[in-house]
Amino acid sequence: MSKLPEFEFVKTAACRDARVNNCPEIALNRPGVVALRDSNRPETIVTMTAADWVALTAAVKAGEYDLSV
Repeated sequence: MSKLPEFEFVKTAACRDARVNNCPEIALNRPGVVALRDSNRPETIVTMTAADWVALTAAVKAGEYDLSV
């Protein structure tokens, strides 16, 4: 059985600025898997399916997780 590749995390363009230090990072290099982590806590990784990622991002865009309310 072959070993799965390590996650290759990237930050959004806005988070690549050295003055920004707490950013979500995402890895899409494993087929069918989306991995997320916080740049300040890289040891904690959350994984989900691509379908779950689509549902999560749609919910965020729709304001379902708006904490300012």
